[in-house]
Formats: sequence, structure tokens, C-alpha cells
Amino acid sequence: MAAALTGGGLSPSTALAASATSASSKAKAKTKTSKKAGSTASRGTAAAKARGKSPVRSAKAVPARTVAKVSPRKSVVVAVEPAKASFGQMYGLHRTEDPLDLKSSVALVVDQETDQILLSKNSNAVLPIASITKLMTGLLVTEAQQPLDEVLTITQDDVDTEKGSHSRLQVGTQLTRGEMLHLALMSSENRAANALGRHYPGGLSAFVQAMNAKAKLLGMHDTRYVEPTGLSSNNQSSARDLAVLVKAAYQHPILRELSTSTDASVAVGRRQLQFHTTNGLVRNPSWEIGLQKTGYISEAGRCLVMQAQLAGRNLIMVLLDSAGKYSRIGDAERIRKWLNSEASPVLDAGMRP
Repeated sequence: MAAALTGGGLSPSTALAASATSASSKAKAKTKTSKKAGSTASRGTAAAKARGKSPVRSAKAVPARTVAKVSPRKSVVVAVEPAKASFGQMYGLHRTEDPLDLKSSVALVVDQETDQILLSKNSNAVLPIASITKLMTGLLVTEAQQPLDEVLTITQDDVDTEKGSHSRLQVGTQLTRGEMLHLALMSSENRAANALGRHYPGGLSAFVQAMNAKAKLLGMHDTRYVEPTGLSSNNQSSARDLAVLVKAAYQHPILRELSTSTDASVAVGRRQLQFHTTNGLVRNPSWEIGLQKTGYISEAGRCLVMQAQLAGRNLIMVLLDSAGKYSRIGDAERIRKWLNSEASPVLDAGMRP
């Protein structure tokens, strides 16, 4: 099995500047502006004296030096922050060619029943997996058989300090464990996933230890977890390991049901909040999906794992480090069409593991 890849640094920010105006033009503009401002200020003072009031500066009386600074002819320097590269981009994995022209740098399709590999692209590369992490979170909660009707409370400990991500589950929100599990799997709710980990026997640290122990038990030797949401880029795995995780999670009906749900409504205080799936394919009648999870952080790119019935077979699909908001969905469609074509399941030489 290929060794885990390690990351590198990012390039510095690029600065763009507009062309500067000539010195003589700026001097003329400043002189003209100063005269105009001085005239305006004088008129304002005279009017104030006529009204018997002290000559205070009005909002419209702008000092000449301020006007000169906001002049549209003044050069402006704008700092542009470059897009943060994913680990796969830094490793050069996107340069790997494949006959399907996938936008994901890592891809794997495995027969669920026979473990036959139908498609493989960089499937041993170890990368951040973002919210695919929540599939392991759901698996542990389910196997611990903790009561799903127990009410859990979102606290400040569940607020994301890693990425500063937004959540509609405010501190103090109370939902049942089952609702938290539903939102974590379907809508990838980070605070819900963290709350599930905190309420595990022994707390969050015990939960993370259990995540890694379960990965080891399943034979996921390229996998490491440091928290239950996937916000940390230190949660890493390979496509081959994730296929094992999908197969294990699929054995639990509740994980199949909740992960493939399209919508959910939960009561938060006096309000009913609507949540939706992060995977549009579950609404597509062309797909028969038994279990799924999406993920995204900049270090991981767009990720997707699924169990689906394609070409008359139960298959497991893993797509990691896809560039572009909808490219992982496009890649899944390319694979589906390929599997339903006359070429399936014959692999091009470039796609063989």
C-alpha cells in the first residue's frame, strides 16, 4: 500500500495595483480641490454668522486634504488573496490523466459484493476527507446504541473555531440525538456532529479514540481522525479505506435512511427550521442511492462517497479532491454513464489499480 503523502506550503498573496497618475496632474487636482473646498468653507462660515450662530464645520465642509485622498484619480492598491490549494493540488494529483476525464484527483469504484475494483485513480493517496468524517461519527453513535430520543444541547464547545463555519443551530439549541444524527449525515451539520461526539461515553477525547480504534478494526490503516466533524485537515484517509467505511456503514439501516433523506424539519425554540441534503443526486430518479456523504474544506476539495446500484450491481463509489462546486456530481454522472455503456466494466490501462 502506498505511503501517506505529506503536504507543503502555500504561495504568498499577489498584489495588483492600478496605474499611478502623473505628479503634475495630481498637483493641479490638489490645488483646484483646495480652492473649491476653501470657498465652500468660507460661504458656510458667512452663513453661520448671518444666522447668529458659531461657525461650526458642517457635514458638507470637507477639508481639502480629505477630498484629495478620496479623489477618483488617486491610485488604488488592492491585495488579492489567491485561492487556497487543496492537498491533492499541492501533491500534483490533478495531473493524473484518466479516460473519463474526471475532475476528481482521486476516484474508486468497487463492487460491494465481490470487492472487484472497476475503476481506480490515485486510490491509495492519503488526503483530508472533510465531512466524510461524519460517516464514522454516525457509525460509532449507532453501534454504541445510545438512545436516539435523548435530548442534547448545543454549547459553545460545539462552535467551529477551526474554519469559522456558520450554523443555524445556535448555542442553547436542544434536539434529540436522532435529530442531531440526521442533520449531521444529511445536511453535514458540524455543531450537531460535534455534540454527538461530546455526548459519547467518556466525552470527546474518548470518542476520537473510538473513531481511530474502529478504523483500525476495519482495516483502515491509512486513516486518522482528530475530531468528529471533518473541519480539521488532519482527518485523513484514502479512497480504499473509505470504501471499507461505506461498506461497514451500509450494514445499518438507520445510516442508510438518514444519509439519503432529502429534507428534515426540526423545532428550534419557537421556530421550525428546514434542512436539506447536500447531495442533489439523492433527488435524481436516475440514481438509486443506498447511502451517501459529501464533504468539503479547501484542503480536501469537494468529496463524495456513495453506495448505489449501477449497471445492475451494488457498487461503492469514492470521489475525493474534486475541483469545482459541481464537479464531483459531474464525475459521478460520468462514471454512471460509463458503467452503463458497452465499455463497462472493461478498464483502460490508465485506470487499472
